[in-house]
Amino acid sequence: MTEPLTAAWLLLIHQVPPKPHYLRVKIGRRLGQVGAVAVKSTVYALPNRPSCRENFEWIVREIMDEGGEALLCETTLVEGLDDAAMRDLFQSARNADFEAVAAEAEDAVVEAEADKGRAAAALGRLERKLAGIRRLDFFDAPSRATAEEALGRLKSRLRKKGDRRRQEAEKAGFRGRIWVTRRDVEEDRIASAWLIRRFVDPAARFEFVSEGEGHTEGELSFDMFGGEFTHQGDRCTFEVLAERFAPEDDALSALAEIVHEIDIGDEKFSRPETPGVERIIRGLVEIATDDADRLSRGGSLFDALYRAFAGTGGATDAG
Repeated sequence: MTEPLTAAWLLLIHQVPPKPHYLRVKIGRRLGQVGAVAVKSTVYALPNRPSCRENFEWIVREIMDEGGEALLCETTLVEGLDDAAMRDLFQSARNADFEAVAAEAEDAVVEAEADKGRAAAALGRLERKLAGIRRLDFFDAPSRATAEEALGRLKSRLRKKGDRRRQEAEKAGFRGRIWVTRRDVEEDRIASAWLIRRFVDPAARFEFVSEGEGHTEGELSFDMFGGEFTHQGDRCTFEVLAERFAPEDDALSALAEIVHEIDIGDEKFSRPETPGVERIIRGLVEIATDDADRLSRGGSLFDALYRAFAGTGGATDAG
């Protein structure tokens, strides 16, 4: 005895009256909302699942309540259209939906630079839209990943944009101030002064005091006992400043690893550039006995190093 075939599909065959005119549009919209695909002009399909059956049953009732005709069938495909081709129809429909979301998300990524508010509103709308399409993605359309990745980029851009704005607001409180550190500056203090001028306040002024000497209220101290910015745990002052004012800058992170190894004297990051940079700074300190001159010369050195690392993303060239 031949085993009966399991019906894989639901088909809704319908006919709506010519009037009212809006009815055809209404039913077409309802079919789209439940993820049905057109097999023929008045024949729509869904996979044979309980939720899909319920959706079709509601649409059948709507059609008949308006004086139309509708027939809901369970079916297997034998000739003319096989299961794989039917799945392709569903995937194609959802691919188009996912690709539209991805395109809107990419536009919003660009828009985030000029108008974060509008981009954030677009993110919320697109997340809701994507959730709705996922519910209708019965056969894992390939473009789903593209849409999800595009929304991920938009979230990341908005988060970074927000972080940058918070960082800029915070930096404003450190501008126009006098920065104080110990006399006879060397690697960590030279590098830290460069970072302050490069990332916090281009017009920062520096003063140098003896060991144990205090500073005036309203001034900021760094790399000295009790300073606002100084060593924390095994991190040198430069690392602390970099984490505070430019935490996502890969080139600055590379410089922080080098300054750490010179100042702390360990090989925590095994940066091959460390010995060479250390020798240059030692020579710079020998040449320039005046602290302001050391900061000036050191600033040029770290400008060059930063530009070099920015061009390579902070990576080390093993060649």
